[in-house]
Amino acid sequence: MTTCLSPACLDPRCRPLGTLAMAFVVAATLLVGCGDKNKEKAATQTAAKVNKEEITVHQINFLLAQQRGLAPEQAASASRAALERLIDQELALQKADEQKLDRDPRVVQQIEAARREIIARAYLEKIAEGAPKPTPKEVAAYYEAHPALFKERRVYSLQEVVIEAPADQVEGLKKTLASSKTFVDFVNYLKANNIRFAGNEAVRGAEQLPLASVDDFAKMKDGQAVFNVRPNGAQVINLAASRSQPVTLDQATPAIEQFLRNERKRRLLADDMEALRKAAKIEYVGDFAKDAELRPYRPASAPELTPIMTVPPTLPASEVRAASQVDAPPIDTKAASMPSGSTLDKGLKGFK
Repeated sequence: MTTCLSPACLDPRCRPLGTLAMAFVVAATLLVGCGDKNKEKAATQTAAKVNKEEITVHQINFLLAQQRGLAPEQAASASRAALERLIDQELALQKADEQKLDRDPRVVQQIEAARREIIARAYLEKIAEGAPKPTPKEVAAYYEAHPALFKERRVYSLQEVVIEAPADQVEGLKKTLASSKTFVDFVNYLKANNIRFAGNEAVRGAEQLPLASVDDFAKMKDGQAVFNVRPNGAQVINLAASRSQPVTLDQATPAIEQFLRNERKRRLLADDMEALRKAAKIEYVGDFAKDAELRPYRPASAPELTPIMTVPPTLPASEVRAASQVDAPPIDTKAASMPSGSTLDKGLKGFK
């Protein structure tokens, strides 16, 4: 559902219509009184009057529709809270009208920007709806093409240290890691030499790793580590242990279907936008013309799909590039032994 960003959209003169859940309609209707049939009919539309303006049940339900996961038993209290919010908004709106704030250049600009965003997003959503659902054959092909995610899936116990060190020490740290018999020996070396570091640990399934690195992790053996150079130091990720926990095609099918359909939506939108650009006459002006000549427009590289997370990732959703989540057996979250640190919150950052 498209979310309206414009403050004008809750103006009674611009009443949005949303998908109405019956529980919410009933709860909102209870807020207004009852009387003869005409009043009862009006009550289904009007929830409150603020001076000469009305607040409708439709407006209440539009707000309620934005609250995902609202239980039916919460409908009455949520409806009342939404109504009070709309009353406060209407009072502020009426005062703003009196002061002609809707003519303020900044307000006009914000309203226009919100209008453009809402309408453009509605168009893109309409185009994306045309993406077909993957066939069983396509789902099976994706399953077979990614064994590390499914039939050869592993669960990894990972240890990470993020090291603060000047650039001239980084190469020496890499050699020390390679010569250390165990990861604990390497950590003890950091301690003995007063090298600052932070240690973390976590247990993660293959689908929670960066998508581009799933196959690399699948090739690693227990006890192997990855060394990454980072600004102001380095990062080391050690594979303390792993175990096999495969996923069947039946288990993986719902996630693969959604993953592939999202990918088709992305491609459909990219193709449509490319066609629109080719059909349009686009002329850059002023400094933008010079910049466009030096750096011609190229479509942005497609972002990775937002993962369907069933377990918190090791990175924020804006940073992690993970595979589609599957209906797999629960992961034993008991962390591996770690010399120093707490539960891995932001591990794998920078892993390529």
